[in-house]
Amino acid sequence: MLDVIEKLIILQDRDRNLLRTQADLESIGPQRERLLSRTSGAAQALDAAKLKAKQVESDRKKLELEVEAQKERIAKYSLQQFQTKKNEEYRALAHEIEGCKANISKFEDQILELMERADAVAVEVAAAAKVAAAAKQDSDAEVAELGKREEVLKKKLADLKLSRQEQATAVEEGALARYERLLKSKGGNVIVGIQHSACGGCHMRLPTQTMVACQSQSEINACPHCGRIVYYTRDMELAAVD
Repeated sequence: MLDVIEKLIILQDRDRNLLRTQADLESIGPQRERLLSRTSGAAQALDAAKLKAKQVESDRKKLELEVEAQKERIAKYSLQQFQTKKNEEYRALAHEIEGCKANISKFEDQILELMERADAVAVEVAAAAKVAAAAKQDSDAEVAELGKREEVLKKKLADLKLSRQEQATAVEEGALARYERLLKSKGGNVIVGIQHSACGGCHMRLPTQTMVACQSQSEINACPHCGRIVYYTRDMELAAVD
């Protein structure tokens, strides 16, 4: 195998590791956002339950005020009854008092319903609070772990970049430039072996001329189909025969 091919294979291995690490590092942000979103969802459910409880309480208080207002009217009409000397006016006031009493009965029934509703909503609030607390606890722990992993990956990435730079300086300038161009379009699969007379990258069958050129190991050769740098070893030859 050509010395430059060996160096490029090592460089490619560094680049593959670097790309994997970079991808792992870039995945941290979305993972963190998903965790925070999950916590936010539980918190929103708790807020909604609390709002429902607040609304029930508000409705109950309004009805209680209505009851008090009806009682005040009864007191007012009763006083007017005491003061009037006209039977017709007395009966009209009595009718108003009966209407107020009916309203009070209706409002009190509604208040009882709201009190029952408040008890049910209180259970919802307690359950939502429990879920929200558990979600936050789990999220905080996982976010903390992600933070630790992020720091490890950042350190690893920095080390890999340094190692990659050192390896790149060992490669001849022209070959390195050629490799770098292919790296941008092919990703971490630039230097590929020949498998069963086919390019290890695009898997297209290679011309005999290219096969012979690779076997001679006198220069860098490329797949005429995809442009990747191809190389040949005795192990590959045996694999092709098998």
